[in-house]
Amino acid sequence: MTLLAIRRYPDPALKTPCAPVTTFDEALTAKLDDLYQTMKAAPGVGITAAHCGMFDRLVVLDLPELGGRRDFVNPEILQASEETMTHVEGSVSMPGFTEEVTRPRRITLRYQTADGSLLTENFDGFAAICLQHEVDQLNGIFWIQRLSRMKRERLLKKWDKAGR
Repeated sequence: MTLLAIRRYPDPALKTPCAPVTTFDEALTAKLDDLYQTMKAAPGVGITAAHCGMFDRLVVLDLPELGGRRDFVNPEILQASEETMTHVEGSVSMPGFTEEVTRPRRITLRYQTADGSLLTENFDGFAAICLQHEVDQLNGIFWIQRLSRMKRERLLKKWDKAGR
């Protein structure tokens, strides 16, 4: 396994939409393993291929709510609840910086596993928040775009001041 370099905000890779995965083989499994090791070393609870400059629709999460590590290939949010929840978010691409974000509390997600099996699953609470955050990243939407203009500008001033 290889630790991958994580792109830091405002790297253009973080604004690049990712392409669907079409080949399910050992190379895909190795890429998912590399993403997992990179996420753990960051440290973080979620990572996408885009965070490491690869433009495949891949998400790896490691949450107790999900029973540990879960890999999501080509995830797509099919439905989101009207009920929302607010949670503190951050990114491995902007370490040490967080802010509250409000998102739908529940989602229905269609995705594939590393072997190509197609699944549809409902997620609630923190797991739903994390998946929305990572699917946004796959679509080229960095999490701070979900903040109000005032919160985003304040966060970016702190980021710039920290010399990141």
